[in-house]
Amino acid sequence: MENNETTIYSVQLYIYDLSRGMARNLSPIMLGKQLDGIWHTAIVVYGDEFFFGGVGISSCSPGGTMLGSPDTVVELGNTEVTEEIFMDYLASLGESTYRGDKYRLFEHNCNTFTNEVAQFLTGRKIPSYITDLPSEVLSTPFGQILRPILDSIHIAPPGGNVISGRHS
Repeated sequence: MENNETTIYSVQLYIYDLSRGMARNLSPIMLGKQLDGIWHTAIVVYGDEFFFGGVGISSCSPGGTMLGSPDTVVELGNTEVTEEIFMDYLASLGESTYRGDKYRLFEHNCNTFTNEVAQFLTGRKIPSYITDLPSEVLSTPFGQILRPILDSIHIAPPGGNVISGRHS
């Protein structure tokens, strides 16, 4: 009889506050509402950290970008998706939906990417306080004033290796 045991892989969400706490202090004054952070997220699976920014999909060792260690780690669950299938999936995303030129700070960013990848791997979404942040900012008068400036920003934490082409 054949042994068809499936390997299970842990999936984590790394959450970084790009403002390093400044959003918590300044948002009530600037936006008229409390924001706890400006969130950058990444998926950690198969011993690597994967994220999306202005250069496309990148990977590094966990905590290996210039951002250092995450502020919070959320256990998203487990996956049976193999690393090979996952890398093919990322290569496909990197050639279409998540090319670097598709990055938009408010509509199509690192959090959009991690939310989609989390659902692919585990069936679970990332916390809504992260995915709701852009609409929270844009719902304020100051957010609307800042939008043209912020739309031109492409966040790509240094330290990652860009994933491009098909995984072989």
